[in-house]
Amino acid sequence: MDIQLEKKKGLKPKHYGYIALGALVLFTGWKLLFANSVSTYRTEKERLSIAQVTQGKFDDYITINGSVAPIATIYMDAYEGGRVSEKLIEEGTMVKKGDIILKLENMGLYEQILASESNLALKQNDLRSTKLTFDSRQVEGRRSLATTEYDLQRLKRNYEQNEALFADELISKETYLLSKENYELAKKQRDIVKLQTEQDDELRKTSLTGLDADLQRMRKTLSMVYERLDHLNVRAPADGQLGFLDAEIGQSIAQGERIGQINVLTDFKIEAEIDEHYIDRVKRDLSATLERNEKEYGLRLRKVYPEVRNGRFKVDLVFTDDKPETIRAGQSYNIRLQLGASNEALLLPKGGFFQSTGGQWVFVVGTNENEAVKRNIRIGKQNSRYYEVLEGLEPGENVITSNYDSFGTAERIVLK
Repeated sequence: MDIQLEKKKGLKPKHYGYIALGALVLFTGWKLLFANSVSTYRTEKERLSIAQVTQGKFDDYITINGSVAPIATIYMDAYEGGRVSEKLIEEGTMVKKGDIILKLENMGLYEQILASESNLALKQNDLRSTKLTFDSRQVEGRRSLATTEYDLQRLKRNYEQNEALFADELISKETYLLSKENYELAKKQRDIVKLQTEQDDELRKTSLTGLDADLQRMRKTLSMVYERLDHLNVRAPADGQLGFLDAEIGQSIAQGERIGQINVLTDFKIEAEIDEHYIDRVKRDLSATLERNEKEYGLRLRKVYPEVRNGRFKVDLVFTDDKPETIRAGQSYNIRLQLGASNEALLLPKGGFFQSTGGQWVFVVGTNENEAVKRNIRIGKQNSRYYEVLEGLEPGENVITSNYDSFGTAERIVLK
C-alpha cells in the first residue's frame, strides 16, 4: 500500500518575486495617495505674477501721496453773536489783517450799551453833586475856623490886658477871671473847629477817591462794551486768502460759532497719510524728496500726528529750500520719504501676496516651473518696490507675488 506524502508548506523562491512586486505596487499606490492628500490648486501660469529673488541695494524709503496746504490756517470764530446784516468779502478773496468781512447786528448788545451809558451819566452826576457838597462844607469849615481864630486872638488880647490891670489892682478879680475863661473857651472852640475841618477834608478826599474809582470802573466797563460793539464787525485776523465763509445775510450767528478761515499763503506745507505699519519708524525731521518737472525738491517732516484713524496716521512736511513755482493749495504729489540708510539685502518685488500672508510665507516655484510649494519666510523692511527678505529664500528663486486669496488652503500650486 502506497503512502501519500504531504507537500511541505512554505515560500518557494518564485514567491519572493511576487511579494516584491506587490510591495512595489503598494508603495507606488501609497505614494500616489499621499501626494493626492496634499491640498493642491491648479491654475494657468500666465494668470499669475512671478518674480525672481535678487541680491541688491535696498533703499529704505516709502512713497506716500500728499496734498499741498497753506503753511497755516487761522480760524475765525464770532466774538459776539448776532444777525448778519452785510457781507463785504467773498470766499477766495485775498484779504489784509483788519479788513471787515462781515457786519453783524445785535439789539440786545445795543440795549446794554445804552444802559451802561445811562448808568455812567448817573454816576457822573452823583460825583458832581458830592463834590459840590464837600466843597460847600469845606468853605464853611474854613470860614468857621477863621472866625474862631479871630475871636481867639481878640479874647487873648483882652485877657492879657486884664491880667496886667489885675496885677496893678486896677480891675476887679471877677473881670479878670471872666476874660480868662472867655479866652480858654475860645481856644477850645478853635481846636474843635480845626479838628472838624481836618476830618471833613479827610472824608472829602476818601469819598472822592472812591467815587473816582467807581467812575473809572464804569468807564472801563463802557469801553469794553464798545469793544463788543466793534466785534460785531468780523475782521480778518491775518493777511491771507479767505478760505471759506459760512455766513449769509440774515443768518443768525451764535457767540463762539466758527464762521470761516484765513489761509496764510506766505508758505506751503504738504499733508500726507501713512500706513500705521510705519508708525514706529516715522519721526520728526526725516528727509523726503518731491519730483516735479524732472526736478527734485527737498522736504523735511515737521510734524507727526499721534492719532491713528482707519489704519493711517497724518504727517506734515515743509520745503527745506525751493518749491515748485506753480504750486497751489490742493495739488497732489508723490513723495519719497527716507526712513533709513541704504544697505545690501535680498530683495523680493512687492505684490498682492502680502495682503494674504502678511509676509509670513510664499509659494516658491520649483526648478521645473510646473509647480510651486508653500514655504515660510521672514520679511524685514519694505519700500515702494521691494521687500527685504531676512530668511527663507535664496537669490535666483522665483516666487508667486500675485494675490493668494483664490488659492484657499492649498499647500501646492500646479502650474499649467
